Amino acid sequence: MTRILNSYALDRWFVPEEGLVDIPSAIDGRIVARSSTRGLDMAAMVHHARTVGGPALRALTFHERADRLRALATHLTAHKDALAELAADTGATKRDNAFDIDGGIGTLFAYASRGRRELPAQRFVVDGGPEPLSRGGSFLGMHVMTPLRGVAVHVNAFNFPCWGMLEKLAPSILAGVPVITKPATATAYVAEAVVRLIVEADVLPKGALQLLCGSAGDLLDHLAGQDVLSFTGSAATSQVLRDHPAVSRQAVRFIAERDSLNAAVLGPDAAEGTPEFNLFVKEVVREMTVKAGQKCTAIRRVIVPRALEPAVIGALKAQLAAVPVGDPRREDVRMGPLASLSQRAATREAVAEIAREAEIVFGDPETVTAIGADPEAGAFMAPVLLRCPDPLRAVAPHAVEAFGPVATVMAYDDLDDAVALVAKGEGSLVASVVTADPEVAESLVFGIAAHHGRVHVLDRDCAKESTGHGSPLPGLVHGGPGRAGGGEELGGLRGVFHYLQRTAVQGSPARLSALTRTWLSGAPAPVTAEHPFRRDYDALAVGDTVETPSRVITLDDIEHFASFTGDTFYAHMNEEAAKANPFFPGRVAHGYLILSFAAGLFVDPAPGPLLANYGLDNLRFLKPVSPGDAIRVRLTVKQKQPARKPEYGEVRWDVEVFNQDGETVARYELLTMSARNTAGGRAAA
Repeated sequence: MTRILNSYALDRWFVPEEGLVDIPSAIDGRIVARSSTRGLDMAAMVHHARTVGGPALRALTFHERADRLRALATHLTAHKDALAELAADTGATKRDNAFDIDGGIGTLFAYASRGRRELPAQRFVVDGGPEPLSRGGSFLGMHVMTPLRGVAVHVNAFNFPCWGMLEKLAPSILAGVPVITKPATATAYVAEAVVRLIVEADVLPKGALQLLCGSAGDLLDHLAGQDVLSFTGSAATSQVLRDHPAVSRQAVRFIAERDSLNAAVLGPDAAEGTPEFNLFVKEVVREMTVKAGQKCTAIRRVIVPRALEPAVIGALKAQLAAVPVGDPRREDVRMGPLASLSQRAATREAVAEIAREAEIVFGDPETVTAIGADPEAGAFMAPVLLRCPDPLRAVAPHAVEAFGPVATVMAYDDLDDAVALVAKGEGSLVASVVTADPEVAESLVFGIAAHHGRVHVLDRDCAKESTGHGSPLPGLVHGGPGRAGGGEELGGLRGVFHYLQRTAVQGSPARLSALTRTWLSGAPAPVTAEHPFRRDYDALAVGDTVETPSRVITLDDIEHFASFTGDTFYAHMNEEAAKANPFFPGRVAHGYLILSFAAGLFVDPAPGPLLANYGLDNLRFLKPVSPGDAIRVRLTVKQKQPARKPEYGEVRWDVEVFNQDGETVARYELLTMSARNTAGGRAAA
């Protein structure tokens, strides 16, 4: 029986009975699934996300949400083979699934790690430091970021049913915003299988994820200013969504990633036979054939020096001719079919339009031999390479995206021409620059950077470990200006911050310290009778302080430190030279001597709950210390952060070093690990 795709709404599976749409296999045209959302109450889904999913996610800290993403990724990893088998009917080869399935799971892992490593164990983020707003320091401002109180609607493209869904889901869930995801119908059976595994894992709160397999109906009509709409697909659909009243009037946050005429530029130094020439050809062929060219990041424009154009075309033709096309389930096939017959028809039409200003130099868009498959029953298409003779005047090669195994070669005369050709794409997700010449790299990278979300610079030095032109990575921007949509879906924490509201909060140092769980200068700093190093993590309170006695720094101290460390810089050893320096009154103490003596003043040497000092941040030496000066230290608990293991937690200390006149000579943040009361600590983590 043909599989009926279910939507997941209101924490239960919805089985459609009316309006079913057939979904054919890309391999042979047989019907593999049917879908419909007729009968679903979109308003109820939005309400459920806002009132059930949102509060449940916001009740968790960033660390707890990150742990759930990691659990999801681990669960999906155990079912990769089943997903890959299902994805074959989309036209995906084993190599393609490494991008889609492995890439999607990898994105979950990446955001889980970033959430644990870079976000606090809180339900809010402090963005930057305090802004003084008064002369006396009693009134400050700070920025905090908190989760939006709405729903994230994710509208995904057909080409990456796993990665496309998970790369949107990960930052949204980590931010604390529930998701309604709508995959493209053509490959929705893979997305539905992924969501079934997520539901089966039972690690997300109720209402955190809902799925639409079929039309979005009137879903957008129910969105408002606390919601987010994230879209991947065509420019035409993007415009419809951007013009929707919910976006234009209600100011729904809109993130778009759409048509992109990505380029690869070969430097004039990369002559035939050089490693860069070979890398360039290999990269173009890979981008034309992975996912049958159905990647938003694929290379569409191949921009080469005019003198090298014949050699590049010859090399591309030779390698493209060796690419076996056919049933993606076969081990001897490198490129499968396009996702659907309609997609193949659209790609053929695009090739015909580009061919009005270019000539086809390899491949026939209408004819292909498919290994182990009927090329007409399935959506198979041969790789097609075109050459544009006058690219600076041409329009279609820079404006029409053939979303398949298609690229156009364009020649340039100088680097200014190359930059101009790239710019004619009017904004792209990514461009590659392949050169070993540093001056060429600089001219091209900074010439084209404003038109791109990412620039991939490839040469022999990084080729072995390069992730490639077409691989978006969770830690880097994925998006682009202009034609590419102007959005930014990934980019490390930037992807998370799309779903947070930045708010300026004003108040006294005491009030802002309490609100942000971060001690600020001017807030109460009670000196404790017991040294803070004697208190375990759970007993420490933000603001706990110890003030040390003073220590005089002598000339003997300075000379001994210089001899012992080998740091005999003239400012410490030569009075005349030091006085000639505009920063020093004469010989001064080493900065690291000040740090060492400061540690000697505040350390508690006996074994105790303080386990290790593992670094310091934001060190500044603010005033020189001369022989005869006395230093003392104020050490204050600035922040606390539980570690992944319950046995200890991170404590960040504000360290301020004063001289005998009360002037600050150094300031920094000390990072330590302190033991926890594991019985109470586990409950509080």
